[in-house]
Amino acid sequence: MSLIEVVPGQVELVVRGSGSSAASVRLFDWSRTDEFEVVFAVEAVDDGLRARIETVTVSAWDGAGYLTEFLDGLARDFRGWEGERSWTNNELVVAATFGSGGHVYLSWTLRAGVFSGGWESTVTTVIEAGEELTTVAADVQKFFRQG
Repeated sequence: MSLIEVVPGQVELVVRGSGSSAASVRLFDWSRTDEFEVVFAVEAVDDGLRARIETVTVSAWDGAGYLTEFLDGLARDFRGWEGERSWTNNELVVAATFGSGGHVYLSWTLRAGVFSGGWESTVTTVIEAGEELTTVAADVQKFFRQG
């Protein structure tokens, strides 16, 4: 996980699983449209695949804070859970399952033109359920609190 300051006051976040060729997801180009809505871009990379959504819009009404709450909840449940948990937005879906060895499988689905027959692409990052997941949750909070 990397929280990178690209210019003073502007950060981007890279979530990467273990290993040099592991899948990664980058959240970047964060901006606030008003006091209730933020916009950012997301890029997913895995084994020759590169998918990118330029505009993911989240507001207080459709879950702007819920992604951070979702990840915080996963981090609190580091001992595991049954089934799949997910956070959904029109352009981005983050789903989590708890796997063997204390790892969490975070599937990031990018969706373009979801209402007009567009495309979607999913990559999965494998994160250690303890400290690594806690770091991801904290870094996502920092990403959304900038500006």
